[in-house]
Amino acid sequence: MAAEKKTAGTKNKNWYGLGRRKTAIAKVWISEGNGKVIINDREQATPSRIYLEPLKVVGKEKDFDIKAKVYGGGQSSQPGAIRLGIARALEKFDPELHKTLKVEGFLMRDPRMKERKKPGLKGARRAPQWAKR
Repeated sequence: MAAEKKTAGTKNKNWYGLGRRKTAIAKVWISEGNGKVIINDREQATPSRIYLEPLKVVGKEKDFDIKAKVYGGGQSSQPGAIRLGIARALEKFDPELHKTLKVEGFLMRDPRMKERKKPGLKGARRAPQWAKR
């Protein structure tokens, strides 16, 4: 009975990874394919190098199709969120890739966020203009 469950789990050809960066959230699914990249239901003609780095490190650039839904954040944080999602999905695909991805820093979430505005200040740290007289 346990063997049947194990084979049922290996039939899954999609691996999921969630990536976050600043306020961007990326839901990423990778599946065995030929390197097609679809982000927010649009196929990317020239995929960004930033989010394909985990695949290049493990040598599987053209072995997976990538489908991602990304929202929030901006132009710099969305690719970072996709990159983390791809790295986490690759780790689920093959747990032996964990060490390689960890050493390269792809499994670490970037903790930097926008600092909040404080009362009495113009921004997070910007004080009101000071006049001597």
